[in-house]
Amino acid sequence: MKVHTTNYFNTLIEPAEDCPVNRAEIPQLKGEAKPVAFLQFEMLIENPYSITSDELLFSIFAQKNHIPASEWEAERKNFFSKGQACLRCSPLTKKYGWGIHSNEEGKIALIGCDTDTFHILKENPGIKKVKAMKSKKG
Repeated sequence: MKVHTTNYFNTLIEPAEDCPVNRAEIPQLKGEAKPVAFLQFEMLIENPYSITSDELLFSIFAQKNHIPASEWEAERKNFFSKGQACLRCSPLTKKYGWGIHSNEEGKIALIGCDTDTFHILKENPGIKKVKAMKSKKG
């Protein structure tokens, strides 16, 4: 079985061209259930450069689907046996003004687009830059 990955290395995912904000915003809770944007924000802001994109995405999938930790190994193989949307599709990079930097080990951190850190990373020629996916076609 082929295993897919969403991990990037030494890459900065920049906010989408049609991102509606020009400074990073914290996703707001609406009701009881935590939306994906909030779960991603919570995990990344508390643990910079400690997890990969694959670890983030699978962890949120497992949490939302109430998968017990004892089943994670098998479920993770199944999850990545199909291609998954990478963090270029994250609402954080599409709607909330966040960039996501992956270091040379593939570990990721959330970087506000309005911060000095973001601009330093953006100007660094040794870091690959990719834009988040647009929300609208065209």
